[in-house]
Amino acid sequence: RRDPHLVWEWYNWRREIISRCEPNPGHKVLADWERRFASFTLVTQNVDGLHRKAGNKNICYLHGDIWLVRCTSCGKEYIDERVPLDEIPPHCECGGFLRPGVVWFGEALPEEELNKSISALQSADVALVIGTSGMVYPAAGMPSMAKQWGAWVVEINISQTTISSIMDQIILGPAGEVLPAIHKEVFGK
Repeated sequence: RRDPHLVWEWYNWRREIISRCEPNPGHKVLADWERRFASFTLVTQNVDGLHRKAGNKNICYLHGDIWLVRCTSCGKEYIDERVPLDEIPPHCECGGFLRPGVVWFGEALPEEELNKSISALQSADVALVIGTSGMVYPAAGMPSMAKQWGAWVVEINISQTTISSIMDQIILGPAGEVLPAIHKEVFGK
């Protein structure tokens, strides 16, 4: 609130960098799995939009979405993928300042996204925990919830984490390599 221009200079710079990024093979496998499995839900702490760009639609954005903007006056929200933005800070059609649709430190997670995530965990047969430090709560507590509700919980990461001890299986390696290997093993391509 004190300096929206400074905040948006940083977010505009970050959005420009992200706009040049493409989903990796792991993102693409997760999008394919969503098409194959009707009950597939992707819960992410990432705000970069690469899962959507890969083709996922059933996404719970626990920490928000950098491409979502929200008016601080009227509350209107919408996706805005313009890079660079026309004005810094951007304004809503009502005249209010827009803010990035991401969760900042000290803010609560979006209630709808959190509830949708928990609902998916309650009915999951398998929960893949991919590329997380396992240190940011409440997301870091979700593997325990999934396990408590009967899911087989698999960690895919470049190294073990603080939550590795509760996993049913750990697969070490980059998600962009491990997920395609699993996909090939299961589906033969």
